Amino acid sequence: MVDSTTSLDTTALETFLADELDTTVTSTEVLADGLNLVIAVETERDRYIVRRANKLRETDYINDVRTEYEVMGRLRDTPIPAPDPVLFCEDDAILGDSFLVLTALDGDPVPLGSDLPERFQKPSARGRVGEVLIDTLAEIHAVDTAPFEGVCAHLRPREQVDRCIRHLEAATAATDHEIPGIWDVAAWLHDHAPDTGETTLVHGDFRPGNVLFSGTDEPSITGVLDWETAMLGDPLVELGYLLLRWRDAGDPTPSLDGIEARYPDHDAIAHLRDVTENGLSPFPAKPGSLTRRDLVARYEQRTGYAFENQRFYRALAPFMLVTVWEDLHRHRVEAAVDSDWEPHIEHMTLLAEQVVDGSLGL
Repeated sequence: MVDSTTSLDTTALETFLADELDTTVTSTEVLADGLNLVIAVETERDRYIVRRANKLRETDYINDVRTEYEVMGRLRDTPIPAPDPVLFCEDDAILGDSFLVLTALDGDPVPLGSDLPERFQKPSARGRVGEVLIDTLAEIHAVDTAPFEGVCAHLRPREQVDRCIRHLEAATAATDHEIPGIWDVAAWLHDHAPDTGETTLVHGDFRPGNVLFSGTDEPSITGVLDWETAMLGDPLVELGYLLLRWRDAGDPTPSLDGIEARYPDHDAIAHLRDVTENGLSPFPAKPGSLTRRDLVARYEQRTGYAFENQRFYRALAPFMLVTVWEDLHRHRVEAAVDSDWEPHIEHMTLLAEQVVDGSLGL
């Protein structure tokens, strides 16, 4: 059964899980059906999460499901609080494609644009959120890379930039979407990519929406989710990506006039105005939260890595999101269905331009 408004026949899945886990499935609930189909499963003994890919697994910047399963298996012997991979199934007859079965963990994510859970909306808890995020990120970057060699791709920053450019060129050719300023950002990133740096395990999408926060008064992290973009690479790319979601008091507000002129009747404009005022995550600018400089200082102290070339790493983060979002826009265009991605893509480009021109400093 499906305890959700999403219509999905899970009979074959329930039979498969009952046989493989030697238990009875008592309920299923569709939690998400976007980039991935995510189903919560309860049995007589335990809780599980089922993940099946819907989009972008054919790209080279998102791992296939088998690789994701292998990565998570290697995380078992690390201090990283990740779900335990239980089963990998390649039988398309069950859910239409390969899928993973993972242990379910307790805690609450903080999705893009959301505030913290109410119990953490006090200055000391906001400060602790930044601390535990950085401490967990430092733990990921301290993991022995040897078990992940040959499983994860290994890319240097310039290779990541060039890969994004290739994907963006292909996607915009398919959508005819002219993104103001994006190619200037791409050229700047290519020219300023560092040639040296550390190599660590990188989650690839480390943000408040991909971790689980637990605790009653002071938050702790009980899970790091969604390892579909894990790779071996420069850890500072990941720090820059986390900082994208951190708004400091006094940050400049990019003008949306050009986007509104191009999309005057688009529902996204009101949302983007809220985002420009409050940030991608609204809680960092509130009392008690760490600043971007605080986060960087704590990361440097925990890892010993100096956050040099910070403008490059901070500009690369929105550029990478533009690449993914344009690919998602392409999927909708090619399927001949309405897409609301264009204003969001152009807004993210504005953020990249602000970092490149120095108006959005550290």
